[in-house]
Amino acid sequence: MAADYQALERGQRVQASRQAGPGALRRFVLAGMASISYPGSQAEQLLLAPQELRTADPSFATELYNGHFGLAGRLAELTAESPFEIEPPSEQWERELYGFGWLRHLRAAGSELSREQAKALVGDFIRLKRSIKGLPWQPDIVGRRVISWLSNSVLILDSGEPQAYEEFLRALTAHLRYLSASYRDCPDGVPRLVNLMALIYAGLCIADQQSVVDRYTRPFCKELERQILPDGGHISRNPEALVELLLDLLPLRQCFVARDRTPPKELTDAIDRIMPMLRFFRIGDGTLARFNGCGPTPTDALATVLAYDDVEGSPVRSAVNSAYVRLNCGTMQLICDMGPAPAPSLSYDAQAGFLSFEMASGNAPMIVNCGIPSADHQEWLPYARSTAAQSTLTFEDSSSGEFSGAVDGTPEVIGAPLIGPANAQATLADQGDNLRIKGTHEGYLARYGVVHARQFLIAQTGKLISGEDKLTAPKGLSSPEGLIAGSYAIRFHLHPSVKAAVSEDGQSVNLLLRNGETWRITSNAPETAIEESYFLADARGPQASSQVVLGGVMGEAYEVRIVWNIEQVGANGAPHPLIDPNDAPATT
Repeated sequence: MAADYQALERGQRVQASRQAGPGALRRFVLAGMASISYPGSQAEQLLLAPQELRTADPSFATELYNGHFGLAGRLAELTAESPFEIEPPSEQWERELYGFGWLRHLRAAGSELSREQAKALVGDFIRLKRSIKGLPWQPDIVGRRVISWLSNSVLILDSGEPQAYEEFLRALTAHLRYLSASYRDCPDGVPRLVNLMALIYAGLCIADQQSVVDRYTRPFCKELERQILPDGGHISRNPEALVELLLDLLPLRQCFVARDRTPPKELTDAIDRIMPMLRFFRIGDGTLARFNGCGPTPTDALATVLAYDDVEGSPVRSAVNSAYVRLNCGTMQLICDMGPAPAPSLSYDAQAGFLSFEMASGNAPMIVNCGIPSADHQEWLPYARSTAAQSTLTFEDSSSGEFSGAVDGTPEVIGAPLIGPANAQATLADQGDNLRIKGTHEGYLARYGVVHARQFLIAQTGKLISGEDKLTAPKGLSSPEGLIAGSYAIRFHLHPSVKAAVSEDGQSVNLLLRNGETWRITSNAPETAIEESYFLADARGPQASSQVVLGGVMGEAYEVRIVWNIEQVGANGAPHPLIDPNDAPATT
């Protein structure tokens, strides 16, 4: 039987390695199952179960009992079949199924029935592993499965059932041997760290696995130092990645302590850097600013990890490494994207939003990016990642960056890495009475012969932002189609709670925030309009909203300058004259 099991696991690893890449496959073929360089022995006893910080829903157990298996916004109806035998309703549902994170819901139910359900489902997976191929054996999913099994081991193991206990530990050891050979080929970013964390978790939780901890602590710390930047941001530039990582890093730190080991300095330092950065990205109502792959804020998870913040260090104003700026002036908060897309290996979820910004007053969100939709609304992804879904300028309704291997606005944008924009540069200057953000990029130069520059001048009171978007065509407009005039649109996407109305003269738009404040957007743009928009980063699904669009056409002129102001309207409702950020400081 042992020989059959090893042969089965060898086949599964070869299948999984095809998903991981040629490097893993080569190692499997050359090394074989017996000599894979996993330093640990066969697991014989679990000593520790890591704390599960992710929110649990006990009602999941009732739904499962009634034959409903709901994950990632999709529902699978079960009859006599195991969920591992049915056709998955979506890829994300399948990923969550095989990640086994749902075990926490059954544990939270706290009943004997939910315990038996969990044991039966884990047993089903182990029994059916011969027929399970493809996605479930991708290294990042295997890593998540290991962590979920360890965290919920008190639910699924029973010392009174020695055969099931032994089968589980054998399956767990096989998973760890696979991860030891595949973590280098795991997708870059969070998945790679999850794999390494899974190995260290196992080394700490399983008896007599000291060599596992010793082997993988160094590559884990090296990878953690690479991925968590000096300012606390993640290398993917995605704010949501910080929450996901803390949900695993915090219990890992505690596991070191529980085993009377000092947590690695790189681990504790990374946690201490991340905490202020999370507060950096919180804006208005406490949600995370929607940049570079950030979707609906996991509010429960965010509150949970912030409760572990013992340092409460102040967030920086300029996150140079992560390429963001946060300005708190009076009650106004503004966060601006000051950098191009991350490396292609990390930009599969990134948005083309260089120089886009989000803005709030007090706890009232005002200007936002549309954000990334939840897993059950992936049809919105092409739009969500485009520049048109960000609060910045678009030219000819195209994106400032390029989606490798895709055409703008097509479904191929899903899963395509984002590159650019070319020559993206931005700076922040403190000028005493005001703060100035300036940036420029050449994302439209190759396609249309146009360079975009943007600047903000922000009063220290926070009640006035004077901005400028400038388009220059050094050699005139150009394109393969012989473009002689190009349309531009400066978009300010509004949070669904904001009510907007165009003024009588058609040159400005009044914004009523949910806290009762009134703000006004005024400009010299030829066209001012309110158009429909959708706030995609909502756990309930896309929410109808609106956007203020300042539009026009760039013809034979070599330069177009659109000046706009965003100001809080006083009690008398009288607007200030339009302030050009190049002419006068914003001191209001």
